[in-house]
Amino acid sequence: MDNIQESLKTRAHKLGLHGLLEHWDTYSQAVWLPEMLKVEEKVRHQRSLARRLASAKIGPFKAMADFDWNWPKSINRALIEELFTFEFLKEPANIILLGPNGLGKTMVAQNITYQAIMNGHTALFCNASSLLNDLASQDTAAALQRRLRAYTRPSLLAIDELGYLSYNHRHADLLFEVVSRRYGNSSILLTTNKPFAQWSDVFPNASCVVTLVDRLVHKSEIVQFEGGSFRLKEAQERAARRKSKGKPRKKSVDGTAK
Repeated sequence: MDNIQESLKTRAHKLGLHGLLEHWDTYSQAVWLPEMLKVEEKVRHQRSLARRLASAKIGPFKAMADFDWNWPKSINRALIEELFTFEFLKEPANIILLGPNGLGKTMVAQNITYQAIMNGHTALFCNASSLLNDLASQDTAAALQRRLRAYTRPSLLAIDELGYLSYNHRHADLLFEVVSRRYGNSSILLTTNKPFAQWSDVFPNASCVVTLVDRLVHKSEIVQFEGGSFRLKEAQERAARRKSKGKPRKKSVDGTAK
């Protein structure tokens, strides 16, 4: 069997085309075979991509092309753009996006998650509150283990908005379990408005906070966002436009509107 035929047969094996393989001697020389394999591979890739995007639960988001790099007072643009090479997934390293509300941390996290999937990785995007309440709601040990595996399995787990609410020690233990299972195996992308020194306010009375932070920041990139809320800026601009449209038009001496 020549190299071309061997390559075609290997592709058929990967696609699981068992009927074709059973009759390989009959169809291996068919002129339509390479094109058929190409079409089948393309369709399966598209279906796989659609499934991975749906299961990632990223939600609607703006593309990075719409990100206003001039608005934050301080942001490491070069580092953020480097994250889109996904070298951090190979280490694996964690990514912490840290800063006040409304500066685009969620937007950046959603874009990284989306592009990770487009680059062939598996990923899951979730709100911190949803993740912790989901795990805490499991009423049996077996059910909890299934849900923990769901948060452990993807190559990238994006946890958004940790620090906006406070949680009890049970939630802290559950987050510690997720972090520990992924530690050294796969990456976490986390957005938070709280410096690590204030995480005891997020998880009051939790004994695992120090170790939790230690495992998160080990082999991590921390991207600091500084400045005022972009959402507040947009709201003020919309209000100004409405006010401007509502002003009566001045009239000239001859009575015509200006």
